[in-house]
Amino acid sequence: MPELHVTTREGDTKTIPGRSGASTMEVIREGGVDELMALCGGELCCATCHVYVDPAFTDRLPPMSEDEDDLLDGSEFREPTSRLSCQLPFGEDLAELRVTIAPED
Repeated sequence: MPELHVTTREGDTKTIPGRSGASTMEVIREGGVDELMALCGGELCCATCHVYVDPAFTDRLPPMSEDEDDLLDGSEFREPTSRLSCQLPFGEDLAELRVTIAPED
């Protein structure tokens, strides 16, 4: 089973077993990391599942959609590695993925 490494806003890192076919957002929430709000539930209409992806994984991610890009533009904490975790399908191809939860806007 692939694992996801999540660093919280406080700097604690938690390793979570992930299920293939879920979004990275779902894996984080199922793993008990409550600070990831994900208010829209993965419907791509908010940016409350904003994470920073470890640069070592950026070439393995799907391209960012225009809608995702627009939502991230509304965050004062956007960085070059910013992504919405609801838009990142999790599976074996992203095993050992490392993300950090972005500050809350």
